[in-house]
Amino acid sequence: MVDKNTALNTGMQDGLKLEVAIVGAGISGIYSAYRLTTAGANSGAQVQVFDMNTRIAGRLESVRLPGLPTVQGELGGMRYLTSQKIVTTLIEEVFADQMEAVDFPMGDPATLFMYLRKDRCKQNAWTAAQANGDKLLTRYYLNDDDIGFSADQLFSKVIYDVLVADPWFMENFGEYVQKIDEYNYSVRLTLEQWDQVKPYLTYQFEGSPYDKRLVNDIGFWNLLKDQVSQEGYTFLSTGGGYYSNTINWNAAEAFPYMMGDFSASAIYKTIASGFDSTVYAMANEYMAYEGACIWTENKLLTFNKEHAESATHRYELVFLNLRSNQQWKVYANSLVLAMPRRSLELLDQDNFFFNINENTTLNNNIRSVIMEPAYKILMGFDTPWWNELGITAGHSITDLPMRQCYYFGTGQFSDHSMLLGSYGDMETESFWKALSDDPVKFRVRKTRLASLQEVEALNDVQASDMMVKEVVDELRELHGVGVPLPYVTWFKDWGDDPFGAGYHAWKAGYKVQNVMPYMRKPDQAENIHICGEAYSDQQGWVEGAFCEAEKMLESYFGLTRPSWLPASYYLGW
Repeated sequence: MVDKNTALNTGMQDGLKLEVAIVGAGISGIYSAYRLTTAGANSGAQVQVFDMNTRIAGRLESVRLPGLPTVQGELGGMRYLTSQKIVTTLIEEVFADQMEAVDFPMGDPATLFMYLRKDRCKQNAWTAAQANGDKLLTRYYLNDDDIGFSADQLFSKVIYDVLVADPWFMENFGEYVQKIDEYNYSVRLTLEQWDQVKPYLTYQFEGSPYDKRLVNDIGFWNLLKDQVSQEGYTFLSTGGGYYSNTINWNAAEAFPYMMGDFSASAIYKTIASGFDSTVYAMANEYMAYEGACIWTENKLLTFNKEHAESATHRYELVFLNLRSNQQWKVYANSLVLAMPRRSLELLDQDNFFFNINENTTLNNNIRSVIMEPAYKILMGFDTPWWNELGITAGHSITDLPMRQCYYFGTGQFSDHSMLLGSYGDMETESFWKALSDDPVKFRVRKTRLASLQEVEALNDVQASDMMVKEVVDELRELHGVGVPLPYVTWFKDWGDDPFGAGYHAWKAGYKVQNVMPYMRKPDQAENIHICGEAYSDQQGWVEGAFCEAEKMLESYFGLTRPSWLPASYYLGW
């Protein structure tokens, strides 16, 4: 079991001198410190980590609710794909003695609900109709040749049609795509092959406003509307479960995302002790080195090159200790900003590195990604009321503002249960923001297994009373049954500073193959690096953060690929 009581330093050491200062104690920051020390490139005293938050792990946060000691609730990232080699190998091999990989069940489509336009059905309703030679009719006015397709199938159809319409693609990669039957399509491109395709794929539909344009330069919403009509787009954005997948982001980047990450064939896993165990395992390994330190509750204000210690150290970093409200300085020869877009924007934009008048390319590339808001509310119930509907795991989908709910599980020795009550994103932001900002918080209550003292200890993280009642009301409508109020909640808004978003997406028109390597070292004359999920080609996944950090370390810190990571594994641009 991973020890999550990692020693954190909330103090100061004015004048501290380092070789590498890493700002950001999330996945990419802790991984960088772990790799630099375990590879022997630096001692613990030479590389240290700084973060303004009270905890490490960034946008991974695993929690337990009172009365549910054996069920992990995930407020942030909650699963990984078995095809993602860095995260998989770290969990299942490198730290296998500390972490137990377990299946992340997606449930049985025959029991899970789809509730769209006040029409309730099971998620397998489309394939069940197809098996009988029928086309499931919905309350969407789809194009005639799109009727009967599920959202997942229609996504695949659109991507297949765009790929096969491009003669260049068919000449070079045509063998990897196949129409299996009327409703199902196969695209068997690896991530490396997708990277070969994305810069050159051309939209070839005569009469379209986007005819002969690079797919990279087209927004995904624009492309979907052109292919399936605005009504078809609405069906895809609601039936697919995530507005964030169908916003107007880079269509070329969306293609592999929709065909791999969110396809019906994807295999997900998680960690029994919580997904943030990955960060704590690496942090503890790093902290075992003499002099290693993770400084928390210390906010980076700015950094500069002109300072009193410039003869031996290139950069002076100015931190604000949030507990004492005092500033202190750290000196380093290399700086790693393991931070998402919003955190970068909160730094001093007038210093030599960010100055918009001198570094327009950097400022433009920082804004090459869309910040995608995400709200999560965990809810503890006395009993798993969804079991009476035949549901044991997975998620149900709706066009109500809650969008999705995940059935997280029941306690090992009790009937107390946890549900992720809202997965709101993008279009629903303003709906939930009005409720989450209300000052009247949900009143927790004790249960047979959760004392009043235990539940009241979570008063600070409760959702507002209106928000909880709204979520429960939507759960009732989604499931068509009575749903009791929970006894406790845990609310997280990842749109709050310093994160600014739950995850990110590339904007249309940017040459991602150029921006990604640029961000890892924006100024070739400086030892300043940016890494993390935001500027990766696996956005929304911890693997993206891992890959960007690993490429940065190999390219600029002289590290060789670790023995546990296959040399053939493709890390992206």
